[in-house]
Amino acid sequence: MDEFELIRKLTTGLSANDAVVTGPGDDCAVLDLGVPDRQFLFKTDAVVEGIHFRSDTPPEQIGHKALARCLSDVAAMAGSPIAALITIGLPKNFDPERVASIYRGMRPIADKFHVAIVGGETTTNPDRVFISIALLGWVPRDKAALRSGAKTGDAIFVSGELGGSLAGKHLAVEPRIAEARWLADHFRIHSMIDLSDGLAGDLRHILQRSGVGAELLASSIPISRAARLAAKATSSAKPPLLAALTDGEDFELLFTLPSRSAVSLLDGWKKQFPGVKLTCVGKIVSGEGITLREKHGARKLSAHGYVHFA
Repeated sequence: MDEFELIRKLTTGLSANDAVVTGPGDDCAVLDLGVPDRQFLFKTDAVVEGIHFRSDTPPEQIGHKALARCLSDVAAMAGSPIAALITIGLPKNFDPERVASIYRGMRPIADKFHVAIVGGETTTNPDRVFISIALLGWVPRDKAALRSGAKTGDAIFVSGELGGSLAGKHLAVEPRIAEARWLADHFRIHSMIDLSDGLAGDLRHILQRSGVGAELLASSIPISRAARLAAKATSSAKPPLLAALTDGEDFELLFTLPSRSAVSLLDGWKKQFPGVKLTCVGKIVSGEGITLREKHGARKLSAHGYVHFA
């Protein structure tokens, strides 16, 4: 049983109440707490030593990544963060100064995005460090960007460049909160997700929730320099295109919107975010699955992104 099969099993028949607008199945839960002009976003995420970082990873980078991952999910909903609770599990022989440095690593990104760290929990974990963050955010009422709204004919866009995140990007996540809010303010975003598990995997979440398929143009996928260098350095590395499709932990935005908006989107983005690349990589089509169009033809894409327990 892989991660997503387990999630489906665990979320079947969960309790809910009148505050729940959007429950399991999106980047954040959406809650209506009776505030007239806004709804609230609720998210939890975890990083585990040996999975998301190594024992010799600088502690400040661990702290940054732990909080930034949650912030990226709020960005995927076109929201703004408010406050976080931090739970940390530690082996009995933990180094107090290293733990303090992990928390110091959270402060710059918390300050940048006006996140209050308001408490949490400490506990023992037998053999490794894990950090779980619960994050509260908000979005203007009925303006949350969901995974479920993609429509046939939509253009598919990604921010940044993809693949090769293990070269360092995964520890220096830059949540696209400002970019996502600008998108939602100026365009009809039909669906959005952040790229945590790879383009091939995360696009499928949108397709499954929206009941559509997709065509990707291989030559348009923005492959990072790190992915290209890794392929040159060793024969065991993934080909650059496959790395861009499946590596994960890019934490860029993947979204769809009406194709007629593509030109004005690109023009506006260049003016607003000149240091962040934006690329149209394909379109939403009827049917299901992903078709990859390459120089010598098209094929169904079987590759997926990262999946826990697989």
